[in-house]
Amino acid sequence: MRYLITLAITARPDTPPPGELLEAVNKLGEDATKAGALLDNGGLAPSAEGARVEVVGGKLTVTDGPFAEAKELVSYALYQVRSKEEAVEWGSRFMKLHRDMWPGFEGEAIVHRVYGPEDFA
Repeated sequence: MRYLITLAITARPDTPPPGELLEAVNKLGEDATKAGALLDNGGLAPSAEGARVEVVGGKLTVTDGPFAEAKELVSYALYQVRSKEEAVEWGSRFMKLHRDMWPGFEGEAIVHRVYGPEDFA
């Protein structure tokens, strides 16, 4: 099963992410890749560089960013794992690194199941 994990920061510390955190995140990504679990990951640009496409009342609207959401999506990771629990474990490991190594960080990782053609057969 594939799972997409998105990371949103809800409270950004006054300091940039410490180098040790970035090293630990890279190591976690290497571990997940070696385990055959991590398919892709990357950072997301601020919403100011994006757009929102909506359909409301039959009308298509495109709005350029930035958007006023309280939390900004900052990264994603796509995993191929055996269960939701395994995806949650990878996401938890990522969040624990942030909690333990970047004082004041607050955020959320949302685990989304990605459907494939086999789910509709």
